[in-house]
Amino acid sequence: MTDYRRLRVALLGAGSVGSQVASLLRQHADELADRAGARLELVGIAVRDVDAPRDAELPRELLTTDADALIVGSDIVIELMGGIEPARTYLLQAINSGADVVTANKALLATHGPELFDAADQVGAEVYYEAAAAGAIPIIRPLRDSLAGDRVQRIMGIVNGTTNYILDRMDTEGAEFADVLADAQRLGYAEADPTADVEGYDAAQKAAILASLAFHTTVPLDTVHREGITGIDKSTMDAARHAGYVIKLLAVCERLSGDDGESISVRVYPALIDRAHPLASVHGANNAVFVQAEAAGNLMFYGAGAGGVQTASAVLGDVVSAARRHIAGGVGVGESTLANLPIVPVGRVTTRYQITLEVDDRPGVLATVAGILSEGRVSIATLEQTVVGDGADGSGVARLVIGTHKALEQDLSETVDRLAASGVVERVVSVLRVEGD
Repeated sequence: MTDYRRLRVALLGAGSVGSQVASLLRQHADELADRAGARLELVGIAVRDVDAPRDAELPRELLTTDADALIVGSDIVIELMGGIEPARTYLLQAINSGADVVTANKALLATHGPELFDAADQVGAEVYYEAAAAGAIPIIRPLRDSLAGDRVQRIMGIVNGTTNYILDRMDTEGAEFADVLADAQRLGYAEADPTADVEGYDAAQKAAILASLAFHTTVPLDTVHREGITGIDKSTMDAARHAGYVIKLLAVCERLSGDDGESISVRVYPALIDRAHPLASVHGANNAVFVQAEAAGNLMFYGAGAGGVQTASAVLGDVVSAARRHIAGGVGVGESTLANLPIVPVGRVTTRYQITLEVDDRPGVLATVAGILSEGRVSIATLEQTVVGDGADGSGVARLVIGTHKALEQDLSETVDRLAASGVVERVVSVLRVEGD
């Protein structure tokens, strides 16, 4: 057996991912040593309760509630606690002690990433976070390293497995949102409080991370436009299917060019994707990231976006990278955020839309709707009308599904408000963007 140098590894958190990381570090110690060029010695695991049940059996002597003592003297600190505090404090402590850190904490990186990266730069350490944006899918290194010499134009990502599971079953089975959400909670795909997933908060955090890397620009979380999927019902899904689309919750990160130069847009919302697009075939709880680069062209990254052992794979890849850096010596690579491109609000984005309205079924209504759209600089590309029932006054109610040409988001939003107040529209059923053109 090769006599490798030993590196002390501290693990913070022993949940589903942390337990798997600890188990794999011990189970594959010799193999990882050969790959890293150093023996990775797990010196301890910081937990809140040493007696709590774990997803994997761990030696009790490794468990401690004293994270501060564990961090001191460690070469690599893995943070899998989640949340902002005390994770932020522990990582800053680890960095300032000279350790490299590995984290899967998307919420922390989306809100305090620049602080952590700056702290690492000051001491020559490095922050690794491959597991923070899309679980087991390798996307951080391709954006940060492989595409560093290219110009990324656009990213469209399905980066939340819970919402993809829900929308996929609604599409393929014709199921209702509430029924599928209950199944997702029973299967462990969704939390008891699913707000972070179904309202797009989780995806927005990941979008901020991906956009920061792709466009070499710090993207604060509050600049990411966010919408969830709770407004998607069976009738909306049926209309999308009929028009040849599938609905996905997308994280869209886009480079824009205008008279004022370049800017970027970062947004999360349910969108229509043509069924021929690669993202349309992402089923179940899987994730995928579709990257469009100037020279490399279209690239697709697909795989499991969550799961203890799957995410542990990405974490261990980072640990091996950190170990190799320790053996080679030198300062950390650091983050490239010098482009400082302005981040524009969603109102400045131009795309196509599908507007679904319930209107009075009487003469002149179509002309009124078309007139309002025209006045708002929104051009009709397709229109389909079906009678769906009777109104409160006994008159018929028709459903209009209107596909538009490209329009400015601000114009579209103002036009939809005018339609809702027009007197001929009973209800604005949905307004969905069309992405992937």
